[in-house]
Amino acid sequence: MILGHVKCGQGQKALELFQQMQDEGLQSDHVNSRGLLNACASVVALKEGRDAHEQIIQRGWESDVFLMSSLVDMYAKCGSMEDASRVFKNRKMPSLDVVPWNTMICGQWQKVLELFQEIQKEGVQPDLRTFVELLNACASVVALEEGRHAHRQIIEHGWDSDIIVGNSLIDMYSKCGSLEDACKVFESMASHDVITWNAMISGHVKCGEGQKALELFHQMERRCATDTYHFGRGAKCVC
Repeated sequence: MILGHVKCGQGQKALELFQQMQDEGLQSDHVNSRGLLNACASVVALKEGRDAHEQIIQRGWESDVFLMSSLVDMYAKCGSMEDASRVFKNRKMPSLDVVPWNTMICGQWQKVLELFQEIQKEGVQPDLRTFVELLNACASVVALEEGRHAHRQIIEHGWDSDIIVGNSLIDMYSKCGSLEDACKVFESMASHDVITWNAMISGHVKCGEGQKALELFHQMERRCATDTYHFGRGAKCVC
């Protein structure tokens, strides 16, 4: 019931159910404790999250990789990166798990490059999400060379055909001022969605090529004309 409410986006109800369970004298286990942390993350309930953290310590569950990953995620989503960092550094989980690394990387643009180096030093195998966050970081801090290095590793892993990765590459190259590289990625992609086109259009605008941006917009309209495509909320065009 707790996990079901969390999955349906009803974090507050999940917290109420967890409290009801405790009032009835039932002990929490690994599964519903993880559900509690996810609920706290969804409704930004930092106090309840810290209480859950204390219970995890008391029960000696700090070696549970899923619980500790959820704990790092909860603190991060509740805006307490200091607590998230403390849990991450003091973790007893296997260091080769990439999930907590991805949580720490997400949104910390200034520290992402340093964290990515730590991932590689510890022999952790980065996944697709790791590289997407790395590309977003490179775009944010205009780190073109690091972005190109990430691109090479993405190709080595065979992830360059993924549309999300392609979109992130276009965004990174555009924001780093390398419109030529962004165009190469765009042309190499098997398909494009609205995000792809937006990244290309925004890239040309940022580089002062307004006319080209207009041409791209009209090109997108022509290519999507045969699809059931509207500029409404939630619309998606793959062409």
